[in-house]
Amino acid sequence: MRILLFGATGMVGSRIAAEALSRGHEVTAVSRSGKPVGDATPVTGDASDAAKVAELAAGHDAVASALAPPRDGSAPAAPFLATNAAVVDGVRTSGINRLVVVGGAGSLEVAPGQDLVDQPDFPDLYKAESLAQRDALGYYRTVNDINWTYISPAALIEPGERTGTYRVGGDRLLADAEGNSRITAEDYAIAFVDVLEKDTHPRARIGVAY
Repeated sequence: MRILLFGATGMVGSRIAAEALSRGHEVTAVSRSGKPVGDATPVTGDASDAAKVAELAAGHDAVASALAPPRDGSAPAAPFLATNAAVVDGVRTSGINRLVVVGGAGSLEVAPGQDLVDQPDFPDLYKAESLAQRDALGYYRTVNDINWTYISPAALIEPGERTGTYRVGGDRLLADAEGNSRITAEDYAIAFVDVLEKDTHPRARIGVAY
């Protein structure tokens, strides 16, 4: 499979690239810097430019987005939503019908009608980013003409061991018997590439965790 990956230099994106490459897929790693990511083909590009997205997507089988909201202290919601809309427009124009997106955990429910990001103990440091991700998910749920999947991680995702195990859920936050919700970036990448390969969960959000 030929995969175009946006946000390839980030913590999650670089692990998705590594996982896909380890399975024999061809990965074009797109970033603003054009920085090399393992054996992926590095490309400089701006995901907020729909025409550029369409140009880069040509010749690929699927597009993967590991983009994150801006972390420069500005309000991230509007620019992040605009970037996601540009990616969708570019994928639509390219004729490719597969887009898999790294999502956020904040929009997962801890109880019916109660999102994680709205809980009183949710860290202020991550709130604006989580709300921006929730807005993006709301946008994806209006997109009916391309085959997208939005994959939310556990509440805690960080570098760690590649165990090869994970669980898949829906809109409810997944936690273990002790109430911990976590996954390593390496195992999240396994779940992500599995979804790309198997073309599962069309036009849906799923959550992955231990």
